[in-house]
Amino acid sequence: MTNLVPQSITRKQYNLDLEIEVEREVDGIGMGVLSDGSPFLNIRGLASMCGVDSSMITRITGDWIATPLKPREQKIRELVRAQGSDDAVAFIAIEKNGTINHIIPSAVCMAVLEYYAFEAKTSSDKAAQSYRILARKGFQQFIYAQVGYNPSGAPSVAWQQFHDRVSLVYHTVPDGYFSIFKEVADIIVTMIRSGAKIGKDFIPDISVGMAWAKYWKAENLEVLFGERRRYEHNYPEYFPQALSNPQPAYCYPDDALAEFRKWVRDLYLDQQMPKYLESKVREGKLPAPAATAAIAAFKPKLIK
Repeated sequence: MTNLVPQSITRKQYNLDLEIEVEREVDGIGMGVLSDGSPFLNIRGLASMCGVDSSMITRITGDWIATPLKPREQKIRELVRAQGSDDAVAFIAIEKNGTINHIIPSAVCMAVLEYYAFEAKTSSDKAAQSYRILARKGFQQFIYAQVGYNPSGAPSVAWQQFHDRVSLVYHTVPDGYFSIFKEVADIIVTMIRSGAKIGKDFIPDISVGMAWAKYWKAENLEVLFGERRRYEHNYPEYFPQALSNPQPAYCYPDDALAEFRKWVRDLYLDQQMPKYLESKVREGKLPAPAATAAIAAFKPKLIK
């Protein structure tokens, strides 16, 4: 991640400490939650809710600190302050996959919606409808519900991302073969329940797949069970890995399924998974207590 800030973005707008935790496009409206739990709309999403072209929102954010302040921006900033919020910044610049994303915070979103609904010379019925919905449900609760975010912890986001992955790969594996992702679903579920933040930065089935492929070749299992095949494995569009969809993943003959499950039970869970989880703890992607809980959760399966 670069530390260089574009000249058009002030240091106050650019935040290196925040990341986009979860992001969705719902009915054409881009929205999400930052890593500190702050809900947001992107520029296109806010424009859609206001019933205006996205260039209008871009102009508002661009003229936010102009001197002298234009009447429209002055009024919107007054509406932000009326909510008891800081009106100094119209957006937060968050870098994701090398691209700067303009994140519009909740107070600014509500102020812009209120302006287009009731203050603009030509009021927008769409803005009025959106404003009433958000005022009634609460901006934060509305966004949380739409993107499946649970403020009490990461697991709900992990569940949603896991479900999204399942829906994309369910019918892609050829008949007569099994996929690593489907077969280790119980491992992923156990990790999520233990508090692991499974998602775009933490994909356990990749670790299992690499270790099994190494074992498959070392033991020359193709002679016993037949050739493995590639199939198209797609990630949800909000995963960085989706940029190279479809992913060429291996699937294995059903005849080898019993051998795979025995390998997982006797070798991977006991010898390799603890090391994998420890590496995720060092990378800061897994709390140490969650790793300990996950390891402990699998111990009963090792009892013969």
